[in-house]
Parts: sequence; structure tokens; C-alpha cells
Amino acid sequence: MRDDARGVARDELAPIATRGPHGRVNRDLVRALADHGILPALFPAELGGTAAEGVSATALCVLREAIARQSVTAETTLAVQGLGSYPILQSGTDDLRARWIPPVAKGQAVAAFALTEPGAGSDAAALALRAERDGDGFRLTGTKTWISHAPDADVYTLFARTTPDAGAKGVTAFVVPGDATGLRGAPIELLAPHAIGSLELDGVRVPASAVLGEVDRGFAVAMRTLDLFRPSVGAAAVGMAQAALDAALDHADHRESFGQRLREFQAVAHQLADMATRLQAARLLVFDAAAAHDAGGGQVTGQAAMAKLYATETAQFVIDAAVQIHGAAGLERGHLLEELYREVRALRIYEGASEIQRTIIARELYRDRRSTDGG
Repeated sequence: MRDDARGVARDELAPIATRGPHGRVNRDLVRALADHGILPALFPAELGGTAAEGVSATALCVLREAIARQSVTAETTLAVQGLGSYPILQSGTDDLRARWIPPVAKGQAVAAFALTEPGAGSDAAALALRAERDGDGFRLTGTKTWISHAPDADVYTLFARTTPDAGAKGVTAFVVPGDATGLRGAPIELLAPHAIGSLELDGVRVPASAVLGEVDRGFAVAMRTLDLFRPSVGAAAVGMAQAALDAALDHADHRESFGQRLREFQAVAHQLADMATRLQAARLLVFDAAAAHDAGGGQVTGQAAMAKLYATETAQFVIDAAVQIHGAAGLERGHLLEELYREVRALRIYEGASEIQRTIIARELYRDRRSTDGG
């Protein structure tokens, strides 16, 4: 799977990704992900995919690492398609699953995960977008921001507050079509040109059948998907870092300075050794967390947080070190490392910033300690 995905990403996806619109959804890329069998691998066969059931955390990590090593844009597009649609697959009614999962799996529909708001980023329980009862349905009013694939998505998994002042216990997950009346959005320009934007909902009406899971239990819907996808954020970081290390190894082997190759300087050789060692440690943490998730039967939140934290921080270190080894060439616009340097920064923020991951890890350490001590 790894070699196949890497080859497809290099030969088919990367060229399409470079031709896409700046900061907007590249629908040609979405279709290519489906046509080459990458996107269908995330979904069960009875809903248009090729998996026996859903994708495992381990398989997701394999795919994301392999693709990120060749095309960050293609990897991000794959991840957001999965993140936006998996709540529907995991918690939606049969009708919702039948309506949305097949077109997403076939690259005919673009999905998005709409959680973050101007006043609710890391503190997702502070969501303020309102979902008010309206007959046999709800009306949604408020703002979402930093939403990947907004404003171009065909379907949003959107989280809104159904019970005021109830924190995480008062949030409900809804399926909102991208062409819903009262829904509008705008793109946001970032350091790395990904499709991301804001959404404004002005009394958007959805039926009760659009609820994912149970009313006021939307946070559980979100966490079920995030627990599956979080280790693979680390896998994407590992793929990006591997691309940077490959470039640094090649450059150090061919570039001569003061009469010898760069890799013959001890300072450079030791830097390369540190980059490779930390990268392999990150990879092992990622796949350990993925295996724990797939095994089930235990609390894997702490392991997923460790994997996400260490892999993304390591990727930042490896890419920065690769730029340093290249010197000014690594800063030139259009150079692989210049692109990776911009791309990697977001990974330490989205799906839980590094500071949040450290908080989760510390909390889980004491939870495990109390469990072991019996109190």
C-alpha cells in the first residue's frame, strides 16, 4: 500500500496539485484521488469504497505518510475528505450515509469538518453557533472559521450549540449541504495556500434527520472521528519530514565546500544523524498509537496526543535543519524545502495545538496513575 500510494502521489497527484486554484478546492485533484483508488480505500465497499468496513488508523497513517512525502496538497485533500465525511459514516442514519458517502468516496462531492469558531479553537466546548428548534428541525445561526474546504464544500459536518451554557454536553453535530439557503462563506489566505475559509449561517434550516448521533452528544461524534485521524496527522508530518531528509541527504552528498562534500563535515553528518533518529522515533510513536487505536479496548487518547505532538514538532525540526544544510537555496521560492517550511507550520496547530497535546498527555498520565493505584 505504501509504495503504491507513493507512486500514485508522485506520478499522478502531484502534477494535478500544482495546477490547482490557489487557496480553493482542487476538484480535479479530488477526482484523481478517487480514480486512482486512494480515496475509496477510506470507505466500505457497500458505500462506494473498497475497504471491508472503514479505514483502520494504521492504514490511514500509511496512506498519509506516503502521499505527504510526494505532495502535501494531495495529502491534505485526502485527509479533509475523510475528516469531513467520517462523522456521517460513523454516526449518520442509513439515509445520510447513502446520500453522502458514495459521492465523497468517488470524488464527486467535497466534504468538510466545521468545528472551529472565532471564539472556540482549542476550547471546542466554547462553541457559540446556535442551533434552535424550529418545528421538526433546527435553525443554525453563527460563524465558523478556519474550516478546510470552505467555502467550496458540498457537505459540511457542522457542530452547533443546542443547549446554552452546557459546555461540551450541549453540542450537536449536523449534516449541512453546501448549497443550503442562508449559508455563505469566504476563503482565507494562509501562509500555505490550502483551501480554507469561513462560513456564515443565517438561520440555515436543517431537518431533525440531519442530526448525527444524538442531540447534545455532538462532542462525542467529533472525538470519535478525531481519535481515528489524530495519529495520522503525525504520519503526514513524518512524510513531510522524510521528504526534507531525503533532500538534505542528497544535497550533502553532492554539494562540495572547502574541497570536500558537506556530509564529510562532522557537524553536517551529526545533524543528519539527529534528523534521521528523531524522524524514526516519531514514525514509531505514530504507528504505535495507530495500532493501539485499531486494537481497541483501551484508552488511546494519550498515545495519540504523544504521536501528534512529537511527530509535528520533529517535522518542524527536520525541515528547518534541511533548509540550514541547503543554505540560501532552501529559501528560494519554488524549492521543495521552501514549500515544506511553509506547509509544516500548520501541523503544530490544527487538530489540537502542541500545547493542548501536552495538556492531554499530562492529564492522561495522572488518569493512568489513579487507575493503577486504585484511586
